[in-house]
Amino acid sequence: MSSRIKKGDNVIVITGADKGKTGKVLKVMSDDGKVLVEGINRVWKHVRPSQRYPQGGRIQKDAPIQLSNVQVVDPTTGKGTRIRFETRNGVKHRIAVKSGTDLGADGKVSTKAEKAEA
Repeated sequence: MSSRIKKGDNVIVITGADKGKTGKVLKVMSDDGKVLVEGINRVWKHVRPSQRYPQGGRIQKDAPIQLSNVQVVDPTTGKGTRIRFETRNGVKHRIAVKSGTDLGADGKVSTKAEKAEA
């Protein structure tokens, strides 16, 4: 099953402590139903001294957030929107519900005509 939210999408948090903040999706964990968003849900991690962190101490890092708590930002309106799928020439496209904007093809180009266009 294809996900409505993809790596690289700009999303807005619709509920929780970071409500209203926007960020770029760094990773989608579809098995857990979570997404890692840049600058959202920052937590303190206590680390021991190591080669990577010679000083040790506390570092801040992004923690995953539930997929249901974020929406894709519509590029035309700048607000959160739901996503629907349409199939055009054998290729599945993600469409913003509010504005009808095409957010790109989902998956690989499957027809020869579209390979020639790309």
